[in-house]
Amino acid sequence: MKIINGNAIPRIVLLTAVLFVPVLFLLGIYVRSVTAAAKEPGAVDTKQIAEEAYIYGFPMIMNYGTMYEYSIDRSSSQYKAPFNRIYNTARVYTPEDTVVITPNSDTPYSFAGMDLRAEPIVLCVPEVEKGRYYSVQLVDMYTYNIGYIGSRATGSGAGCYMVTGPGWKGEAPADIAKTFPVETDFAFAVYRTQLFSPGDMDNVKKVQAGYKVYTLSEFTKKPAPPAPPEIDFPKFTKKDALETDPFGYLNFLLQFCPPVLQEKALRAAFAEIGIEPGKPFEPDKLSVEDRAAIELGIKEGYDRIEKKRLTLGKDVNGWRVMSAFGDRKFYKGNWTLRAAAALAGIYGNDAVEAMYPIAFTDGAGAKLDGSKYSYTITFPSGELPPVNAFWSVTMYDGKTQLLVANPINRYLINSPMLPDLRKNPDGSLTIYVQKDSPGAERGSNWLPAPDGPFYLVLRLYWPKEEALDGKWSPPAVTLVKK
Repeated sequence: MKIINGNAIPRIVLLTAVLFVPVLFLLGIYVRSVTAAAKEPGAVDTKQIAEEAYIYGFPMIMNYGTMYEYSIDRSSSQYKAPFNRIYNTARVYTPEDTVVITPNSDTPYSFAGMDLRAEPIVLCVPEVEKGRYYSVQLVDMYTYNIGYIGSRATGSGAGCYMVTGPGWKGEAPADIAKTFPVETDFAFAVYRTQLFSPGDMDNVKKVQAGYKVYTLSEFTKKPAPPAPPEIDFPKFTKKDALETDPFGYLNFLLQFCPPVLQEKALRAAFAEIGIEPGKPFEPDKLSVEDRAAIELGIKEGYDRIEKKRLTLGKDVNGWRVMSAFGDRKFYKGNWTLRAAAALAGIYGNDAVEAMYPIAFTDGAGAKLDGSKYSYTITFPSGELPPVNAFWSVTMYDGKTQLLVANPINRYLINSPMLPDLRKNPDGSLTIYVQKDSPGAERGSNWLPAPDGPFYLVLRLYWPKEEALDGKWSPPAVTLVKK
C-alpha cells in the first residue's frame, strides 16, 4: 500500500473509495445484545469492525497530521504557529509545499489551529474590498466544514465571530456577529485571500494583517479560565498513522471528539476490538487470528477509500464533477465518502463556496500523461467557468499529488490572467497542457505538465447557479493528434 499526504497534511497518495455503507447497515452488523457483546468478536466480525473503523478514522488521522505539522512540531519545516494564533503565508503555494496534497496556488493561505477546551476562540476579520474574494473555512476534527466567514457567507464588511467547543455553555458577547459551535475540542481555520497578480501581494498582506485571533478572555479583556491539561501528542509519521498503528492514533483522537448520539452504537462496536477514546491500542492482547483480521481490515478499508475517490461525483466530458465536502448533515453517516473526499483533497470546500472538477483522463477516457502526449482545453466564446469570484485550472503530479515544478514557475491558468492570455479568432480560449513549450506565440496560454502522469483541477470559487445545477459543463481535455 502506498502512503504519502492534501490541502495541508503529510501527503497521502490519491485514493478512492467504496460502496456507501449507511449507518443502519453498520448498526445491523455491529450492535449486539449484551450477551453477544460479552463475547470476543470472531475473525470475520473483527475484520469488518477494523475496516469500518479505519474508514471512519482515516480523515481524522489525516487531519491530525496537519495539526501536528502546523501547530505542534516546532522542528517541522511546515510548522506555522501554536494553537490559537494565526499564521499568514504571504505567497501562493509552490512545489516546495509538501504537507498538503492538491493545494490551491491561487490564494495565499492563513491558518489558525484552535484549542477549544478551555474557552472559545474569536476570529476577527477586516473590511475587504468587494472585488477581492476571501473566505475563512472552519473545519472540525472529523473534517466536517462547520461554517464560513467571508465574501459569500458573511460579506466583505469587518466583524468578529466566535468558535465554541463541545463543553462551552456561556453566552456570546454582544459584539460577536455569529457563533459557530463545534463538536470537537480542536478545530482548524483555513483562510484564503485572493491574489490578482504577483504585484498584488502587498495588498494581500494588508488584508492578512487585519485577520485577528483571540481567546475569548483576550477579546473581552477578562481573566482567563484555568489552562487545560497538557497533552502528550504522539509524533506523526505517515507509515505509523496510516499503516502500522492507525488505531493507536484514532484512540488518541477520539478523546477529543465526544460521541454524538448517532455514533454511540458505532463507537461501542469499535470498542469490541480495543478502539476506545484515550486508551492505548494493544493488538498484542488479541489472538493471532484477530490481529490478522485487523490487518486485513485496515488494508481493505484503505482499498475502499482509494476506489471511492476515483468514482466521486459524475463524469462530465472526462471531468469528475462532485460535491464531496460538507458538514455532518451533508455526509449522512457515509464515512467512505468523507474519507475519499479527504484523500482526494483534504479541507475541500462546500460546493456553494467552491467546486472542484478533477480530470484524470482526457475526453476519450485515456489517462493523462505528459511524457507521451500534449493536450488542449478550449473554452468556447462566452462559456468561461461561471463564477462570482474567480476560476483556475491547476496542474498536479499524478504520483505525488503536488504542484509541478517547471521552467516558467507556472502552476495554473486562472481568470485574473485573462488580460494576458491569447484568445482565438472566434473568441474562444485555448489552454495548452503539455511538457514542452508550445512556442512563443502560444506561450502565454501554456500550462506546463510533468514528464509523466498528471491530473488537473478546475476550481470555481463562489460558483454561479448554472455551475451548481450542471447547466454549464467544463470542456474536455483533448488529446493533440500528431
